[in-house]
Amino acid sequence: MNELRDRVVREVRKVVVGQDGVVEVMLASVTVGGHLLLEGVPGVAKTLVANAFARAIGIEFRRVQFTPDMLPSDLTGTMTLRSGDLAFRPGPVFTNLLLADEINRTPPKTQAALLEAMQERQVSVDGIARPLPDPFVVVATQNPIEYEGTYPLPEAQLDRFLAKIDVGYPSADDETAILRLAHNGVAPATLTDVQAVTSPAELIDARAVVDATTVSDAVVGYVVALVRRTRELPSVSLGASPRGAVHLLAASKAAARLAGRDFVTPDDVVAVAPAVLRHRLQLRPEAELERYTADDAVGTAISTVPVPR
Repeated sequence: MNELRDRVVREVRKVVVGQDGVVEVMLASVTVGGHLLLEGVPGVAKTLVANAFARAIGIEFRRVQFTPDMLPSDLTGTMTLRSGDLAFRPGPVFTNLLLADEINRTPPKTQAALLEAMQERQVSVDGIARPLPDPFVVVATQNPIEYEGTYPLPEAQLDRFLAKIDVGYPSADDETAILRLAHNGVAPATLTDVQAVTSPAELIDARAVVDATTVSDAVVGYVVALVRRTRELPSVSLGASPRGAVHLLAASKAAARLAGRDFVTPDDVVAVAPAVLRHRLQLRPEAELERYTADDAVGTAISTVPVPR
């Protein structure tokens, strides 16, 4: 797994600089069958890193720009009349990696169209359940500073994302390296240089490897204690769900494998906990007024739960 990570990161670096951590979380998401939410201001390469990552792992990529007038059928597909017969025309959700760009700009009914796809790996159209390809991953993006005319994702849908990554500005050195990359005008000229360094079959094998990662009873207890602690914090009105615990353990297994180990340590859990839990916590209004964040709450939970030895 760590050798696979190195291959993928090396390819993505041809076009995206300074986002190695995002690439690693994407790879972890694919290997555990999870979905990813990227939040960041415009222009920090959220769309580009998803496109380059899909090219590097050799899977089909489709991008959907979510808008206020988008209908569920625009995403899932619809029945059309062809030669006098009704036939199903698949929507863009029938792919391996779906980039749901600015997911919070479309109404709840269209956002909800993703729920079945994300949870069940299928969509139901005209009463027929149609399976999605394997692997299937949703990478959604949203802008954290522009909320006018948006529809915030409900807690039930947020809970279905394995992780939420805050994509920030690059460092000065990384920004200099970005300017040194080849461009065709303003478009990256190196995107076509990104080659597939793995295959869907290898990714499915990697999933089996991650599932086989050893987890001790002590580490399982640590995951449970962390999740339950988020529900007890006075600053939190809604803590992490049992699904959050499942996702935290799965992400910890992937982190262990990416580090070259076949067993999970408490450090693996701590490393992925902010990304896995931050979007599952709902803060009390008084905590928000004091500029307390979900990451602060996760940090408090980590600092107050004893680490198994």
